[in-house]
Amino acid sequence: MEVDQVLLCAPRGFCAGVEMAIKALAWLVRTCEPPVYCYHEIVHNQKVVDRFVAQGVIFVDDVAEVPPGRPVMLSAHGSAPEVVAAARASGGYVVDAVCPLVTKVHHEVKVRAGKGYRIVYVGHEGHEEAVGTMAVAPSAISLVETPAEVAALPEFEEPVALLAQTTLSHRDWQGVRDAVVDRWPEVFLPGRSDLCFATTNRQAALRQVAPRCDAFVVIGSENSSNTRALERLAGEAGCARVVRVNDAGELPDDLAGTVGVTAGASAPDELVERVLARLAPRRGVVEVQAVDEDEYFPPPRNLRELIDTLEVAALAGLGGPPAARPAANDRAVPAGRVLGALT
Repeated sequence: MEVDQVLLCAPRGFCAGVEMAIKALAWLVRTCEPPVYCYHEIVHNQKVVDRFVAQGVIFVDDVAEVPPGRPVMLSAHGSAPEVVAAARASGGYVVDAVCPLVTKVHHEVKVRAGKGYRIVYVGHEGHEEAVGTMAVAPSAISLVETPAEVAALPEFEEPVALLAQTTLSHRDWQGVRDAVVDRWPEVFLPGRSDLCFATTNRQAALRQVAPRCDAFVVIGSENSSNTRALERLAGEAGCARVVRVNDAGELPDDLAGTVGVTAGASAPDELVERVLARLAPRRGVVEVQAVDEDEYFPPPRNLRELIDTLEVAALAGLGGPPAARPAANDRAVPAGRVLGALT
């Protein structure tokens, strides 16, 4: 490999929702007797999933597979209301690690459907986030992915609201949005975009870097929507060669010149480090910062309550008063370090 220099995108890798979900599952693994169950992959990254499987986590695609009374976590992508209800009815400890940005869209679907709107939802068929969102009001929602699918929709008697999967690229979203607005000029649009800030930020960094590169490496799994959006965008932004890899071992041997690197929102930083080590640029790595990202989502409320209860009990066992315990600082511990400690 004859790599001259690497331009490293920032932000990249874990977003706030992924950070929250990974740390939440790690807490559940450490505080509950195995096995711990998780509905769907906790995030769309095979390396992350494999790390939890090695710790005894069992991932299922149907909550009916969870034995009664066993702890279960619901993934960051959001779950259908009936899935949440079934998990809670099983009698085990349930933690819903849904990203707050997905919760916002679920809430908007419920509100708009309740007000008699027909919801046009822009998303990818079969993606877990889209499946969970559409299940909030299945009789009031229509899924579209392209302007052509917008044109194929029937005329609706009810007013129309436009909502979206959070991990779409702006390219995927904008064309469909324009088609819906053209067809229904009075369409309801949320005051704040449904598109995830982390997705937007990673795409902004990529747009700055890709035109300056001979090749571009996107790190992340094939089933990660935001990773695949980055892969497509790199080519559209002007880079002649784009490769997506799960890990450094998948890098082609003939990369040369200036190489751009980014990672999808569910890809751990340890994968980025391995890729940089394999590329071994002669003139080093230059980080290109597009925006300062400092978002943080705390653990789900019931999990915070469990953590607080365990900390108080532990301190009491040592003879100390509860007031003497230091405040837990979840924000100060990155999810990458938490994953690394799962051995």
